[in-house]
Amino acid sequence: MIRRESSEILRIGLPKGSLQDSTVDLFARAGYSVRIPSRSYFPEIDDPQISCVMFRAQEMSRYVADGVIDLGITGRDWVVENNSDVHEVCELTYSKATSKPARWVLAVPDESSVKKPEDLAGGIISTELLQTTKRYFADKGIDVKVEFSWGATEVKARLVDAIVDITETGSSIRANNLRIIDEIMSSTTRLIANHDAWKDPVKRDKIESLALLLKGAIGAKQRVGLKMNVPRAKLDAISAMLPSEKSPTVSPLADEQWVALEIIVDRHVERDLVPQLHKAGATGIFSYPLNKVIH
Repeated sequence: MIRRESSEILRIGLPKGSLQDSTVDLFARAGYSVRIPSRSYFPEIDDPQISCVMFRAQEMSRYVADGVIDLGITGRDWVVENNSDVHEVCELTYSKATSKPARWVLAVPDESSVKKPEDLAGGIISTELLQTTKRYFADKGIDVKVEFSWGATEVKARLVDAIVDITETGSSIRANNLRIIDEIMSSTTRLIANHDAWKDPVKRDKIESLALLLKGAIGAKQRVGLKMNVPRAKLDAISAMLPSEKSPTVSPLADEQWVALEIIVDRHVERDLVPQLHKAGATGIFSYPLNKVIH
């Protein structure tokens, strides 16, 4: 039974399962402490204006659409699968493995003679993404039987003609000696809201603030801050080497011949940039992690 809260409380659905730990980590980097008591579906959060409940990502959009909760985090795939009428607040590009979109793929065993979807006519397809898969084959005019899979879908590839399963890196597909013959859809995590909650000025303001902080936390994960001391005489030359959203922050030091310089860069840029900065005359270079980057 779902607990009913005051109309002033923003009710958020957090995904239970594969996204659970990465969601708690994301909220922590956004400034919210979320604690999940043992065997409880009601996480505790350090914001009196928010209450949390956990649902499987597969059913989240239904509860948001029905107004059981105001806001939820789930994949675009499940919004499409459930045909849920919700407001998409923003995309949250994080997942359990990578920041790349997850892909629902049509796959067959390596040894299968099937080369294209049309070769599956008259066959059986196993998947958790039931309705979307049915629409996929119907749109192509291919007559197949689509059966719901209660998990471990990769194993069933050798019991039926093909499977439709989700993959981020493709490792599970390769590990099970499967071959992809088409992509059904790609999906990223979304923050979705109930239409009535989105129309409520108080709740909308809270939702927009939360979305800003969550996106800022995601944006910060792949970036670092860099600080360094730079001879004033070499400031222009070193500044020209720096990538920056606008311009670097430059502060005077007690020694007038030197300045302190600070920027934010992508992590993959930092490893190549730091040696170049040192060679150009920068000293006291250090990097630090970021919690949020707000654009």
